[in-house]
Amino acid sequence: LSYADRELLDREERSEAKQEILRRVAKDLPVYTRTMSGAIRYCDRCQLVKPDRCHHCSVCDKCILKMDHHCPWVNNCVGFSNYKFFLLFLAYSLMYCLFIAATDLQYFIKFWTNGLPDTQAKFHIMFLFFAAAMFSVSLSSLFGYHCWLVSKNRSTLEAFRAPVFRHGSDKNGFSLGFSKNLRQVFGDEKKYWLLPVFTSLGDGCSFPTCLVNQDPEQPPTPAGLNTTVKSSDSHPFPPKPLRESQSHLLTNAQSWMEAGGDEEKGKLGMNNPAMTIENET
Repeated sequence: LSYADRELLDREERSEAKQEILRRVAKDLPVYTRTMSGAIRYCDRCQLVKPDRCHHCSVCDKCILKMDHHCPWVNNCVGFSNYKFFLLFLAYSLMYCLFIAATDLQYFIKFWTNGLPDTQAKFHIMFLFFAAAMFSVSLSSLFGYHCWLVSKNRSTLEAFRAPVFRHGSDKNGFSLGFSKNLRQVFGDEKKYWLLPVFTSLGDGCSFPTCLVNQDPEQPPTPAGLNTTVKSSDSHPFPPKPLRESQSHLLTNAQSWMEAGGDEEKGKLGMNNPAMTIENET
């Protein structure tokens, strides 16, 4: 919010008037999720209109883009900027624990059958095997759960509470299909999927959805314009455009705009730059 808008919002005491100010501010922003009551999502501590899938972390005391959860094991929030790294951390740790358990198994069997010398080393072998086995079980369940979340394009918070749009809550609102959901986290280049480099698509502020209901509060765009990416002159948020590789998430081999439907879609208006998948519908 600008300084004038913050001052106006702080002076206003009526909730209806505050929502009117927020609706005016968010009118040209790619924000389509709402609170449970249908209000604009606003963070009082950070004093900003929350982007879609953004939540305020009480531990970090700041808003996190596409927040998944706050992880005490890494002492940080898991969100848009590090979700791929978190998944790779789980995968690497799981493979390491499985390797330790597999290589220590033969010595553990010897220990169990009293085939090892009576030294203190046999207790180290027992502890190492049990630790690796227990961590393998816990990591495999956690890694499997997050793989399921990636396939559904949900965060942990969205799995427990579905995001709310103007037409109501929709747990599959951001799901684009298995392939596109996977590429939204790991990127288009498969050779980088298993490497700890950032390749996620998007900017963390706006996300394509599978919704077919248009938002009446968003201004319509003229016919014939590509609504996949808006220029910075249309709205100041997000401040940086999508990279060329990020636009692949919003397109197929076939063009979204069929020749026979251009005129009709131009009349209706495609008012949602982040919801381009509804053109296919």
